[in-house]
Amino acid sequence: ALLCSSQSRVSLGRQAIATNFQYRLNNFLFLVGMVAEPVVYLVVWSSIARREGGSLEGYTPGTFAAYYIVWTLVRNMNITYTPFGWEGRIREGTLSAHLLRPVHPLHYDIAWFAGWKFVTIVLWLPVAATLTLLFDPDLAPTWQQVATFLVAVWGAFLLRTVLLWTLGMISFWTTRATAVFEAFFAAELLLSGRLVPIGLMPGWARSLAVWLPFESSFGFPITALVGPIENRELVIGVLRQAAWVAGGLVAMQWCGRRAIRRYSAVNG
Repeated sequence: ALLCSSQSRVSLGRQAIATNFQYRLNNFLFLVGMVAEPVVYLVVWSSIARREGGSLEGYTPGTFAAYYIVWTLVRNMNITYTPFGWEGRIREGTLSAHLLRPVHPLHYDIAWFAGWKFVTIVLWLPVAATLTLLFDPDLAPTWQQVATFLVAVWGAFLLRTVLLWTLGMISFWTTRATAVFEAFFAAELLLSGRLVPIGLMPGWARSLAVWLPFESSFGFPITALVGPIENRELVIGVLRQAAWVAGGLVAMQWCGRRAIRRYSAVNG
């Protein structure tokens, strides 16, 4: 059964790669469309850094350029199944089909979106090259930073998958979960490093971010590659990310067992 499950995940990943390469133009345009947000942030913070004498809390215009170029990759890497989609899965009964497959529905989503990421990485390269020519980023990571980034960017994908899966299960108990989802995404925007690097936040916001999972799924992978960051912080960041993934899996399993029982009772 385990071998069958593993083979199914690999097959799903390959299917996702093949399917998304067939629609590579759509995926490329999707990537290009997402560039507007980080470019706005980049221009704003670079302008502020220049007015402050060329540096803002250790971030130069070149550092900001590197941060938000890497941002575009991390943002696409941590896209996963949205909690808003759970209502449709439940209402339309597609969840029943997922439950009959040889892999857990979570593994299905991970395999499918992971396959899409390989396409995303290939299509991201010309976008990154164009942004590099336009904004001249200052990026000189150590091998420790590169190695940590390669682990952290996939860890961020897993963490956000588990978090959004757990959040989406609220839909099993209420049809008015939209407000909860929107509050979650608002907090994520403010405390993840997406809107502003964590290092530029007020002290209380940085302290709060340490105790929430958002920074581990967004800001940490970027800072791990771009810096400034010490090797000790790299290790702590990876351990914190792993702890959040493990905790998220426990929460997801706890919610999942109760959600499936409720779903079976309603649809039995």
